[in-house]
Amino acid sequence: MSRYWSAVVHGLTPYVPGEQPKIANLVKLNTNEHPYGPSPLALAAIQAAADDGLRLYPDPNADALKAALAQRFGLAPQQVFVGNGSDEVLAHAFMALLRHEQPLWRPDVGYSFYPVYCGLYGLQQRAIALADDFSIRPADYLPQGGQQAGAIVFANPNAPTGRLLGLDEVERIVAGNPQAVVLVDEAYIDFGGTSAAALLGRYPNLLVVQTFSKSRSLAGLRVGFALGSAELIEGLERVKNSFNSYPLGRLALAGALASVQDEAHFQRSCQQVMDTRAALVAELEALGFAVLPSAANFVFARHPQHDAAQLAADLRARAVLVRHFRAPRIEQFLRITVGSPEQCAALLQALRGLV
Repeated sequence: MSRYWSAVVHGLTPYVPGEQPKIANLVKLNTNEHPYGPSPLALAAIQAAADDGLRLYPDPNADALKAALAQRFGLAPQQVFVGNGSDEVLAHAFMALLRHEQPLWRPDVGYSFYPVYCGLYGLQQRAIALADDFSIRPADYLPQGGQQAGAIVFANPNAPTGRLLGLDEVERIVAGNPQAVVLVDEAYIDFGGTSAAALLGRYPNLLVVQTFSKSRSLAGLRVGFALGSAELIEGLERVKNSFNSYPLGRLALAGALASVQDEAHFQRSCQQVMDTRAALVAELEALGFAVLPSAANFVFARHPQHDAAQLAADLRARAVLVRHFRAPRIEQFLRITVGSPEQCAALLQALRGLV
């Protein structure tokens, strides 16, 4: 604590990112990184962009990347916003679109950055309990008893549970709240879900946020984007240009654009993760774990006879890193990234010696 801090900083409880340890030969399954490399086209584009042009500022509007994303999703470029990772995109959205007199509604178990942003920007919030099976119930997000949301945010698939809402269920929430922006955070949608971007033509209150960090294996590049109506995107642009006009460097813009253009690599690597996920779930269940249904590149599992925190510590001692959250309702779960088959085999071998 410092007497020089502002009152806002004194009251913050910051987000805690997944551990990035410097340990040799570590099986790292704690931060949902893609087990396979980026598109070779993306790597080549990054290398080609590492030239004398780096002395110049990048395109502040990211026009080429916006045009490619717009084409992929059947939108106009004015319906696309890009930022320095989806976390920055979310941060701008909380300021530009989700800050209203009525509270923001969010799941009680969800991406732990949401309450952090509420604290940073002074948003009132209402945490809505997930069902006993950790699913989001769309009816809970509809106006009721004279109460309605100022805005709504949820991840789909949800994090850290991995559970997926069907597109019809997402639409029920969006259609039922025309007075509020509904932000659907789709960091993991490419591993088994259908993007709500398909609904954008009918709902001006919908904002879809995605990232290049997961399914496109570019977490180190820091590229995220939002899709929505032109009026929502304009709000994001106003905040961005009041904060940092150049959120993406030349290398990031080049790599992201090339990644979008390599559809074959994208589809193939996503399918590899989904195939490995199915095998991993079967093996975990054979060891006695209860595993929630997952449409993400991770699984959320607990063992009825073993404490999750102790399991995480014991795995770490065996050079296998998974994520444990000391939070209500989920303290007995482990979030396990779907790694390569070799990484998953190492995890399972360690678990057999523990459970």
